Amino acid sequence: MNYTISMTSLNFDSSLVMANWTDENTGKTYKNVFALNSRCTFPGNINAGDEFYFMIDSTSVQNCAVCLMYYPVPSKKLSIKVIPGPCQQ
Repeated sequence: MNYTISMTSLNFDSSLVMANWTDENTGKTYKNVFALNSRCTFPGNINAGDEFYFMIDSTSVQNCAVCLMYYPVPSKKLSIKVIPGPCQQ
């Protein structure tokens, strides 16, 4: 449950994410990333490499049991809600 999510859209507040982050286990560097802070409500059918739409959801309460096994993640964290398509403005 230690997910790192990379933003692929150019339409976001860049102060919310890390511009560059290197996974210390693999040495791989990622751009525009954050750690998932809403692990309890993140869909289990989304896998590494999948693309999906989401909105920031800072109202979500996370009270589930989470494995504390360590895997490196970016220091910036966001709570998100996965949505079926792009947000309409």
